[in-house]
Amino acid sequence: MNSTSTPVDSPAQDVWEELVTTALLGTDRRTPPGAVPGRAAPVALLDAAATQTVRRRAGLRPAPAAARPDPAPEDARPALPAAAARRLSMLLADRPGTGGGGRRGTAPDLMELLPQWLATANARGFAAPPEVLPALLDAARGRTDLRPAALAFAGPRAVWLARLNPDWRFALRAAPGGDPALPHPRDTDRVRQLWQEGLFAERVALLAAIRAREPAAARELLATTWATERAEDRLMFLDSLRTGLGADDEPFLEQALADRSRNVRATAAELLSALPGSALAARMAFRATACVALDRTRETPTITVEAPFECDASMERDGVVLKAPAGRGERSWWFGQLVEAAPLGTWAARLGGRSPQEIVALPVTDDWRAELHAAWCRAAVRQRDAAWARALLGAPGAPEAGGPGAVSLAERAKLLGTLGSAERADWVAGFIAAHGLSEAFQLLGGCAVPWAEPLGRAVVDALNIARDAGSYPWSFSGVMGLAERCLDPSEAGRLDGLLAVPDESEDASPGAGGYWAEAFQRLVTTLRLRAAMARELGAL
Repeated sequence: MNSTSTPVDSPAQDVWEELVTTALLGTDRRTPPGAVPGRAAPVALLDAAATQTVRRRAGLRPAPAAARPDPAPEDARPALPAAAARRLSMLLADRPGTGGGGRRGTAPDLMELLPQWLATANARGFAAPPEVLPALLDAARGRTDLRPAALAFAGPRAVWLARLNPDWRFALRAAPGGDPALPHPRDTDRVRQLWQEGLFAERVALLAAIRAREPAAARELLATTWATERAEDRLMFLDSLRTGLGADDEPFLEQALADRSRNVRATAAELLSALPGSALAARMAFRATACVALDRTRETPTITVEAPFECDASMERDGVVLKAPAGRGERSWWFGQLVEAAPLGTWAARLGGRSPQEIVALPVTDDWRAELHAAWCRAAVRQRDAAWARALLGAPGAPEAGGPGAVSLAERAKLLGTLGSAERADWVAGFIAAHGLSEAFQLLGGCAVPWAEPLGRAVVDALNIARDAGSYPWSFSGVMGLAERCLDPSEAGRLDGLLAVPDESEDASPGAGGYWAEAFQRLVTTLRLRAAMARELGAL
C-alpha cells in the first residue's frame, strides 16, 4: 500500500511519558504505574514499556505516501575495471584493528592505502560503482582527509545521496572544485539568492567555488555584504581570497585593514604582505629597513639591528600585533613582524647588493641573528621565494641539521615547500644521509609521492643502518608507515635481503630483530599490493 502511518492521539500517550520519566529517574525514586515498590519494580517497568510499545505501533493509521526522490544523475565517466572494483570493496571493508598499541603484524593497512587508490582512480577518470557509494561516503565522513578525493570519485551521485541521508551532508558543501549543486558563477540570480539566503557552510562553499573560477567575481560578491557580516564570518570569507590572490585584490584588502576585528585586520595584512608590490609591503619595507643596517667599519661586514621602541597606530593598522606572547620581548616581537612582512627583494639594496646566500652568511650583532633569520624564514614561506628558502635551508649536511637560518624542523619543512618536488626530495635525501631518520619524519611528509629514487634509497639505507645497529625499533614506526605509502613500489625487490630476522647484539633492544623483520615484511607486502592496485587501474 502506498502510504505511511502516523500515530493516533490517545490517552495512552500520557502513560508512555510516565514510563519514560520513571526510567530516567529510576524505580528506586519513582514506582511504575500499577506496580508496587521493591525488587519487582524494574521488571514491571519493562513489562509496561513492552505493552505500551505494542499499543503505540498498533495504533497507526494510513497517511499519504511521501513523494519519490528524483532519479540519481547519470555519471558519464568510464566504469572501473572489474579487478579494481573488487579491490575498492576490499579497501572500504577494512577497519583499523582494535588492539591497544600491539604490534601491527605483516598485513598491510588497507585503509591507509585508500587515499592513494582514490588519487590514481581520479587521475584515470573512472566513475565509482553505485553499490560502493554508501561505504565510500561513510569512510569520507569519518576521515576529512579523504573527502576531496572521495567526493571527486563519487561524482554527482554523492550530492544526490547526501540530500537523502543527513549523515552525508558534508558532501553538499565539500565537493572539490565547487559543489555540483552550486549555481554557476554566471547564473547571477541564483548566486545572489544563495549568497544572501544560504546557510553559512553553503555560502563558504559558494565563495570558494567562484573564487577558484573567477577571482574578481568572488571578491565583488563578498563586497556586497561585507559591512553586515559577523566578524568570525568575515574572517572565514577573507581567507578564501588566498586562492588566486593578486594585485587586483589590494584595494579591498586595504579597506579591510580598518576592520573592527583584529583577526580580520591581521589576515588582510598577511595577504597584502604576500603581494610584494602592494602599498602595505612598501610601508613594511620602510619600517624594517630602518631597523637593519650594515656596519662596514668592522673587519667583517656585520648586520646591526635596532628594534622599534614602540608600536604606533599605523603599525597596528598594518597588522602588527601590539601585545607580545608570554616570554617574548615586545621590541623583538614587533621587529620580527616587520621583517616578516617586508618584501625579501628589499634586502639586497639595503645590504650592499648581496645575494640571499651572502646576506644569510653575514654575522649579526647582539644576539639578533636567530630573530632576524626566523623572520626571513617566515617571509620566504609567505612570499614563496625559493632563492631565499635555499639560502636559509643551507646545505642538508650542515651542522645542527638546519642550515644557517632554519630554527626548527617546522621551519625547515615550510621552507622546503617553496621548492620544486625534485629539489625538495634531493635535499631531504641529503639530510637523511647526514643526520639519519630521527628528525626526518616531518620533512618526509612534505615530499611528493611516490618518493624520488634518491630519497627512497636514502630512507631504506637509513632504516637498514638502524636495524643493523640494534636501535629501538618502535621509534621508527612512523617513518616505516610513511615508507609503506610513499616508497616507489619498484623498490620492493631491493628489500628482499632485509626480511630475515637479524642477529641481535647484546646491547640491542629485546625483540628488536623480530620487529624489524616483521616491519620490512609488511613494507614489502604493501609495496607489492600498491603495484597490483596500479596495474588494476591501468596506471602501470
